[in-house]
Amino acid sequence: MEGVKIFEPSDWEGSGLGEVEYVREDLKRTLEGLAKHLFGDVECRWVDAYFPFTDPSIELEIFFNDEWLEVLGCGVMQQQILDGNYGEGKRAWAFGLGIERLAMILFDIPDIRLFWSEDERFLKQFKAGDLSSKFKSFSKFPPCNKDVAFWISEDFTENNLCETVRGIAGDIVEEVKLIDEFANPKTGKTSHCYRIVYRSMERSLTDEEINSVQDKVRSALEDELKVELR
Repeated sequence: MEGVKIFEPSDWEGSGLGEVEYVREDLKRTLEGLAKHLFGDVECRWVDAYFPFTDPSIELEIFFNDEWLEVLGCGVMQQQILDGNYGEGKRAWAFGLGIERLAMILFDIPDIRLFWSEDERFLKQFKAGDLSSKFKSFSKFPPCNKDVAFWISEDFTENNLCETVRGIAGDIVEEVKLIDEFANPKTGKTSHCYRIVYRSMERSLTDEEINSVQDKVRSALEDELKVELR
């Protein structure tokens, strides 16, 4: 889901704020309101990010179920895009979020593949308009957890990590989750450790096949995201 809000000069003139600052503050206020409407009176924080169509770009995280979770990405729309589509002199913010990811957080659904399932054991757990339901696992096949730790690079983002892992492992990836973060004060490098949860909806996975997949994931992280494996 995506959204855009456009501002005229009359909106920020007289506010005492610069146009970019005015738009950014409106963006934060609006999207924090959305998060609180969905998740209750949660604590919110903003993290600098990079997106190709906004500058500055930021991500909204919420403190939910005792951990910080990324909810959406957004920012002030790049001026050349805005000028080319709506005429000069305006400002705008834009955001994008995955409906599936919000539902996963809200309903404790661990596996995005379930949204395309026709299994009644999943479908009967939820009703339209009811935000209080929580997912109850019914998989009969055990998970296989594999951890990978690395020093991050300038090319690294968590979204790119998830895309890389799913591009290699496909539908057997249930979850990719940050479990540890460490900053080395001497080198200035930051290390992340992620747990990749593999599980098939149809069969038990073997250590041999998961080790093979994990080796391919590790190689791809070095080659594509330019991280330094630990």
